[in-house]
Order: sequence, then structure tokens, then C-alpha cells
Amino acid sequence: MTPEELAERALAWYAVHGRDLPWRRTRDPYAILVSEIMLQQTQVDRVIERWTAWLERWPTAGDLAAAPRADVISAWQGLGYNRRAVSLHEAARQLAEHGIPQDQAGWRALPGVGPYTAAAVCALALDHDVIPLDVNVLRILERSLGVAELEPPAGRAHDLTQGLFDLGATICLARIPRCDVCPLGDLCPSRGQRYEPLRKQSRFEGSRRQARSRLLDQLREAPLATGAFDPALAALLIKDGLAEQIDGQLRLPR
Repeated sequence: MTPEELAERALAWYAVHGRDLPWRRTRDPYAILVSEIMLQQTQVDRVIERWTAWLERWPTAGDLAAAPRADVISAWQGLGYNRRAVSLHEAARQLAEHGIPQDQAGWRALPGVGPYTAAAVCALALDHDVIPLDVNVLRILERSLGVAELEPPAGRAHDLTQGLFDLGATICLARIPRCDVCPLGDLCPSRGQRYEPLRKQSRFEGSRRQARSRLLDQLREAPLATGAFDPALAALLIKDGLAEQIDGQLRLPR
């Protein structure tokens, strides 16, 4: 299979089978940034509801920038790794102050934005000819082409990226790919292969991460007085910008 054949087939498949997701109906860089940050730790079906509510509450970067950080942290509950809410809030402040970056370097300069997210916003919002490499896209490229990069046809990066996202999420699955219904299947050298499960993440139940999460959930309800919380856990939340301690109380940052 050649890169050209992969792109042609993925685009044709996406035109028919692409998922109808709300963030695919916009080219607003801020809205797409929010979707990409949310999707990093949360299933698509849950993000649909949360992304829609977020954009209704804070439709622009300026709106989010003006929000109290405590409100942003509270709204992020259940979306994984709360530090991302702090980074997104700070990124919104920089977007509101300095405007929308026009290249990947500009996006990568924002808090919490790495190479993948920068490429995703540039491809999906700004029509740059770049394919962002998340785990799904990399899986497809490595199995079908034996490479870890792909140059899209000029002007087609948006649709090709979305098509690869959907192929990886629904067809070219991590352990048991659905080769019989894959548009790349008859040309793919990995057709029919099965794969070992990926290394499991460290246990959450009973972990320090869980304890931190529970403390933050308590703070979402109300401040806590000294003696009502573990100082070591509090210090971790404060370090990440998720809490502050003032006059003997631990609370969400203002």
C-alpha cells in the first residue's frame, strides 16, 4: 500500500462512514482546542455532552479567560487529570490577550499544548497540511505503511485526519482489528493479525491519585479547615494550581 492509496481510501470511507460529532461542525480554533483537551482522557460519547455545555457557558477564549479558576476546575469534574483545566484556563487567557496562533510553534507555546494538540488544531481549524499523530493514527500508519508519519493531499488534512481518527476508533482497533470491514484491509500487510493487550495503567483504586481526586472533589463542594485534610495531598493540589490555602482554609483558587 502506498501513502496515496491509504489517503484516497480513508477519505472515501470517511465521506460515507464518518461520525457526526459536534466539534466537526466548527473551525473555531478555541472550540477545537477544548475538544482535543477533553478527548485526551474521556470517551467520545461523554465529551459530546460536556463539550457542548462548556461552549454554551464559555463560547470564546475571552469568556473562559474571564471566568474564576474555581469555576473552571469545578466544570472539569469527571474529565480526567484536573491539571488540564488549569492549563486550558491559562491558555485561554493567552489566546484572549495575544490572539490565535497561526502555526504549530505558536500553539505549542501555550500551557498544556504539546506537539499532537498543536498539530490537531492547525489541521482541523486552520487547514494546515499536517496529520496529527495520536495513538489511533499511529496505529494505522504503522500497521499499513510501516511508518510513523503521513503527508496529506494538499487541502485534505482536515478530512483525512478525521477519517483516520474514526478508522482507529472503530475499525483498526488496538487488540483485534476489524480487518474484514476495513477500507485498507485488502492492501494492508497486517491484515488478520491480533495483538497483545497494552500495559495497563497503574491501579487507581486506593492510590494517591484517587486520594488527591477525592480531596479536590471535597473542595468543589466547600472549603476545608485545617485538620480536615492531608497537608501532603493539599500541597500537591496547590503545586498544580488546583487549590490555595488562605487563613487556615484550603479552597479552590480564585
